[in-house]
Amino acid sequence: MAIESTRLRGHKRSVLCCAASPTTPHLISSSGEDGSVYWFDLRCKENASVMDLGKEPVASVCFSPGNDDILYAAYANTVTCLDMRMAPSSGQLHKYTFNTDDINQITVNLKSSFLAAADDSGEVKIIDIRQHCLYKTLRSVHTNICSSVQFHPWRPWEVISGGLDSKIVAWDFSRGRQQMVIDVAVPTTENAENTSSTNQICNPPFVHALAVLEENMDGKNNQVVAAARGDGTMEIIDLRFESHVTGAKSKQSSRARKGSQSKSSKNTNVNENIASGEITKGMRIQLHAGVGGHSAAASCVAFSRFGEAGKFIISGSNDASVKLWNWTSQIGSGSSSEGPLSFSINNKRKQVNWLCTTSRDSENLIVCDTSKVVKVYTIL
Repeated sequence: MAIESTRLRGHKRSVLCCAASPTTPHLISSSGEDGSVYWFDLRCKENASVMDLGKEPVASVCFSPGNDDILYAAYANTVTCLDMRMAPSSGQLHKYTFNTDDINQITVNLKSSFLAAADDSGEVKIIDIRQHCLYKTLRSVHTNICSSVQFHPWRPWEVISGGLDSKIVAWDFSRGRQQMVIDVAVPTTENAENTSSTNQICNPPFVHALAVLEENMDGKNNQVVAAARGDGTMEIIDLRFESHVTGAKSKQSSRARKGSQSKSSKNTNVNENIASGEITKGMRIQLHAGVGGHSAAASCVAFSRFGEAGKFIISGSNDASVKLWNWTSQIGSGSSSEGPLSFSINNKRKQVNWLCTTSRDSENLIVCDTSKVVKVYTIL
């Protein structure tokens, strides 16, 4: 059950992105088409800090882990570091203009040492935010816009990117090389029958957004990513591969592969490896229209930080709905007969741009859409 608790106001145009502090769950940030960044404290919603970055839409915003006063925001091809204690005066501490095209998403690693920026050129720039220099450029894999990027929570030198070429790529950014490529446009054997041919023609399965599972579930080291796809499907993929390339040819030389064992024979059909009730290597789950999914492109996705961390994923879509999924009910052959969809929120004809969750018992789902307000829900 979802109850709309409050609305956070201030933006003059559509709100494009929102983020919740990973360490202080009552702190929320948002960015919008009006070129502004807001910093809200859910305990005193009337007192919001704001910083105006100009006329360009601010496409992405994120907190610096370990320092809730520091935000990073991206507009055009620029990433800026903001100290919100200095708002509304000039609190821009640093600017980075390493990207060559418009940035779609930024994210900072857990140690606040690197920032990743995905842009329209298909590249991901890794920026050393301690030394204030470009560390690495990840390129030549995505053949279209790179729409989303996340640091791998369990592998400190890996990032995961998704693009409008329908590919999910795991990178070793210390070497600037791909570790794995998954082409989600190539259906798995198990999910081929569930793919709607009409949706696939009208809405290709572009990867619009990614979310990573940050917490251990049941004490296990589960390395799972969720993808919001252009055909409305939410796909959950286990990433525990070793230099395995799915749906694409590896560009590594035979010399680079020396001493490593190929996993391709073990992962020909990864769904055959799923054990009942357990997450196994290569697991893939698709939440599509046939099980109550979105009827238009999915625009965003997040794992739940509230309740049993990671048990749910929350997705937003251009169909003006927000859906909460118990994706763990679909693990293994003993899937729940009740289906994975817990409930759906009607967003009143407003397409959802972004969402995030907090670890609070109340006011734990934040949604921004094509309106000027940030909606705050309580998931019970």
